[in-house]
Amino acid sequence: MKILKAFKWLYPGMWVKRWILLTVFGVIMVSMGFVMVLLEQASGNRTFAAVIIIIGILGVITGIKRIIRSLVAVFLPKGEDELVDMIYQKRVLEKGPKMVVIGGGTGLSTLLHGMKEYTTNISAIVTVADDGGSSGRIRKDFGILPPGDIRNCLVALADAEPLMGKLFQFRFEEGGELSGHSFGNLFIAAMTRVTGDFDAAIKESSKVLAIRGRVLPSTLDKVTLVAEHADGTETCGESKIPLAGSPIRRIRLNPVNCRPSTEAIDAIRKADAIVLGPGSLYTSIMPNLLIGRVYQEIAASKAIKIYVCNVMTQKGETDDYKASDHLRAIIEHTSPGIIDYCIINTAKIPEEMLIKYRSQESHPVIPDSDNIKKLKCKVIEAHIINAKDYVRHEPSKLAKLIIDLVISLKKEKG
Repeated sequence: MKILKAFKWLYPGMWVKRWILLTVFGVIMVSMGFVMVLLEQASGNRTFAAVIIIIGILGVITGIKRIIRSLVAVFLPKGEDELVDMIYQKRVLEKGPKMVVIGGGTGLSTLLHGMKEYTTNISAIVTVADDGGSSGRIRKDFGILPPGDIRNCLVALADAEPLMGKLFQFRFEEGGELSGHSFGNLFIAAMTRVTGDFDAAIKESSKVLAIRGRVLPSTLDKVTLVAEHADGTETCGESKIPLAGSPIRRIRLNPVNCRPSTEAIDAIRKADAIVLGPGSLYTSIMPNLLIGRVYQEIAASKAIKIYVCNVMTQKGETDDYKASDHLRAIIEHTSPGIIDYCIINTAKIPEEMLIKYRSQESHPVIPDSDNIKKLKCKVIEAHIINAKDYVRHEPSKLAKLIIDLVISLKKEKG
């Protein structure tokens, strides 16, 4: 049976027969050349034999090269460029540090977009507490976990065609019930119904987008975010918390005994570095830490623990917060020593962008390094923003800063 399958290489239209024959011809020529050398050793006339050997070698090289090109053309439409990328991923990126990145929203996807250029050993642990917009509607209508933040992370790590990423991010603006929904959210919802499992749906969607790394929900339980405010009131629901009009005193999850995903805990235990943020402090980062024993696992880990502080404050969530206030809130909700390094931006923000953000009651986070050090955390000051359309972290700069730090610290440890 195997012999019969081997003959398929000789079927018409395979585009390899001629090159197989050329390779075989080359091998025969090389063999003949060496036989002639052995026979003509006595006479010393070996020039013709050497020419035969050279012709044979050229035949073998050309034949093998053409066979490889024919196969690459079938399996890799982009040809050699795509093959080089695949080899680079396998040989270089797979040897990169094991990174666990925790958060949600735009901040997390921004970091992942830059980090995938340095390592494929990425585990993004993503919040599933969202209850607004398209995700909230899907959560309510289909009874599944909100897919929005997970979708953003999948697209950020995607290695598929750019068009596929655009498709997943496409948002319907018309169409009645479809209005406001993103295609990616609907795709994950449909995949959940097909597979019968939200976690399986994420894995299948990861294959479609050929992502570099993994995207993991922090929990598979349905959770609700609850904020306790300074005036004694409570607000239930992630989307409602910034609208409450009173500073947040504490945040918690309902139910309080929600379980972390097994893969998330396993990733934390194996990590070389754990990164919190960037992202909304109370609604993107904190919900992940409050699930089960997640923050205890992080605190106990020997990995390098890094917090990336937001560049701008968020109305209704971190009004008037300095960098140290962000860090202090994390420590108060978890435990001391949970963060080793705090990355803060010290680049100047253009005045026109400051005016734009003031209209939204958002201001630059003051990088008070001395207060951060008092919390027993090392500070890394850097110019890591992009202020073209929005004031956000520059993915490539931030990722490089983190990867360089992790690699240098690993070398110091030996």
